[in-house]
Amino acid sequence: MSPADAGAATDQAPAATGAPVLDPEPIPMAAAAAAAPGPSGADLRPGPAEAGTDSEDTLDLHLPDDFVALFAERTVPGSAVDDLLGGVGDWGATATPVGAFQLVPVQVERDLPVIGRWMNDPAVAEYWQLAGPQSVTEAHLRAQLDGDGRSVPCLGLLEGTPMSYWEIYRADLDPLARHYPARPHDTGVHLLIGSVTDRGRGLGSALLRAVADLILDKRLSCSRVVAEPDLRNAPSVAAFLTAGFRFAAEVDLPDKRAALVIRDRSLRELL
Repeated sequence: MSPADAGAATDQAPAATGAPVLDPEPIPMAAAAAAAPGPSGADLRPGPAEAGTDSEDTLDLHLPDDFVALFAERTVPGSAVDDLLGGVGDWGATATPVGAFQLVPVQVERDLPVIGRWMNDPAVAEYWQLAGPQSVTEAHLRAQLDGDGRSVPCLGLLEGTPMSYWEIYRADLDPLARHYPARPHDTGVHLLIGSVTDRGRGLGSALLRAVADLILDKRLSCSRVVAEPDLRNAPSVAAFLTAGFRFAAEVDLPDKRAALVIRDRSLRELL
């Protein structure tokens, strides 16, 4: 899981503590009813921060051209040997309604500066809790990279440009599994959209749907993709519902009350 949430996006595995920062999209009437806490106080896990609509306290960070160029020149896929997810780095690019998208496993030396800046965006920091010096983000990344491969931190490239941070993790091997009836090979997702200019445009839900489908296509043993966005993060929860996830339950996690949302292989053509 991810940093302090997944909401996204850890002694809950490196993946279970981060809260995904998505864009605030309108919640369809049916979805809103499903996501709203019921009489029993169902717990939803918020995802990304409430997409920072206030530009005064949300940083708008732009990537330097030389950093983007590093990915434009990249032609060799990542290693399929070091993770328990079937080689995320080898999944390749996938077509989405918003452009070609690819998950590229993080390389700390190359990616830490930009990920560290994203984590210091107030809208992101509220849920991921990784603001501060780069060493804070570095420790979070290395905990996953030096682990057993159950969580893979990635940059998301849209049309070749890094614009989001993801954690793809084995939910059945994560502390999250203590809080819901996990199935073997359940795969979890944490997400944050890096720049405020990429939020509020529907990118979050489009990419979540594409990545969930990519996981189901590449991991035939996986029957469900799960996430636990922070219940307070309504835009994140809405993005997951719009992306074809269904609300399953509210769960009390060590660092938040979350919305457990699930994208089922058997329902992927219906939702």
